[in-house]
Amino acid sequence: MPNPGVEGPGTEFFLHTANAWMKTLTEQPSRILEQQVNFWGETLKNYAGAQMGMARGRLVVPENEADEGATDKRFSNALWKSHPYFSFVRKQYLINAKAIQDAVGDLDLSDEVARRRVDWLTKQVIDMMSPTNFLATNPDALERAVATEGESLVKGLENLVRDVEMNGGEMVVSLADRDAFTVGENIGTSEGAVVHRTPMLELLQYKPATDKVHALPLLIFPPWINKFYILDLKPQNSLIRWLVEQGHSVFVVSWKNPDSSYAEVGMEEYVKSYLDVIGKVLEQTGQKKLNAVGYCIAGTTLSLTLSLMKQRGMDQVASATFFTTLTDFSDQGEFVSFLQDDFVNGIAEEVERHGLMRAQLMSRTMSFLRANDLVWGPAIRSYMMGEAPPAFDLLFWNGDSTNLPGKMALQYLKGLCQQNAFAGEGFELLGHKLHLSDVTIPLCSVACESDHIAPWKDCWRGVAQMGSRDKTFILSESGHIAGIVNPPSKKKYGHYIGGKGFADGYQSWRESSSFSDGSWWPHWGEWLASRAGQMIAARDPGTGLEPAPGSYVHERAI
Repeated sequence: MPNPGVEGPGTEFFLHTANAWMKTLTEQPSRILEQQVNFWGETLKNYAGAQMGMARGRLVVPENEADEGATDKRFSNALWKSHPYFSFVRKQYLINAKAIQDAVGDLDLSDEVARRRVDWLTKQVIDMMSPTNFLATNPDALERAVATEGESLVKGLENLVRDVEMNGGEMVVSLADRDAFTVGENIGTSEGAVVHRTPMLELLQYKPATDKVHALPLLIFPPWINKFYILDLKPQNSLIRWLVEQGHSVFVVSWKNPDSSYAEVGMEEYVKSYLDVIGKVLEQTGQKKLNAVGYCIAGTTLSLTLSLMKQRGMDQVASATFFTTLTDFSDQGEFVSFLQDDFVNGIAEEVERHGLMRAQLMSRTMSFLRANDLVWGPAIRSYMMGEAPPAFDLLFWNGDSTNLPGKMALQYLKGLCQQNAFAGEGFELLGHKLHLSDVTIPLCSVACESDHIAPWKDCWRGVAQMGSRDKTFILSESGHIAGIVNPPSKKKYGHYIGGKGFADGYQSWRESSSFSDGSWWPHWGEWLASRAGQMIAARDPGTGLEPAPGSYVHERAI
């Protein structure tokens, strides 16, 4: 049976919102009446205009309405403006949406969390009810059906059945062609070998591309939400390949995709794995120190590990780089709706039932942060237009999700996100109380300007609280993935660097920084090279246990 705790907000949320509306109705009835009068006035005006257009056989759009919704790509078809029926539907949808937003905006809610949750859920309802999501009110789908004599609808039904069968009875739209790519063949092809394997991970060492390499090896911890080959999609946008070409001995962790037997694996096991891998890389290279990189949740865990190492007197990490990493969760951003007790308790029920936070739930949660782009838009193209999913490497990777061990997921959600313990009173782990201020080694943080998963100002705030005196912050244009996978050859997104430190807040840093065209990779490459030691003879990983990308990367979530 479905778990209501992860299907929508709890009863308390709806009661709280209803009480706020009743309070407004009781104390300010004129406001409610004004909203209703405005709504019905606009509705009748729209209806009369549509009737007049139908009678004349053509539609004349008033000048003050000509650009309304013009930037909304859902309504790019010319019929939304020129045809009386579709124009009426579009205009009424916009009227309805505004009326709902106005009504919600006037609610006297108790706190900012309630406000953000109501606004978010309201947006979800408005997006869901878009006329483009229904066949009878989508001119693109109707035109395609006529042009193909109904074949597009047949193909759309086949696509729908395929997705339902592929996802165990749930409708989850495919974002990419799953048969278009094979990891190790046409993506994730950088040469290397698996040099270490545990039940938690495989350690990959990449073949050098230069005769000389920096003495200190570079160890990359990718997130275990999705898979490591986001850093090695194609040769032209592979960060791993680029780093090898810059003369680094590159090691990358490929995490195990857990099943229910990993239910009791917690943050402790991940931090222990970090320590184990650091030791293996140093053993493999004969060095006393290395440079480390952590991406997203792996950066958060790298911070925890560095705090633990500081308290234990361990100094094997010379510098750390964080990609889109949150360590201070005082502002939960767009995730605020998913980090309240009703949803987290629903996840706890999922964990009790399956031992995991399943990949399907994680993917769905992420997708609804950008529902029009990742849910409704793809569903329209697949199910109503009958289009095959695109052969797009980034979307293929996005759909290659991973499960999260149940214990680890709840520790992360409750201890780090909800309680914000690492930036507050301390996160208890392995007999230590870990604090952000314990991170004292040289560090560089790369955040992305339009990142909705790890907002840059929140990444900045965490770095500001770290104890290091040697901090560099780079702000890339674009989002969580495109801002990181941004090779110099593309010359697509620029970046900001060189702000005036961390004393006066993120906005002051942003205003004092300077903008550079193109990728941030070369700037970071210079920073990293200055901390990577002298040049020595290149290290060849040999054959290892098996060739890269290894075995764990091929395991798909069930």
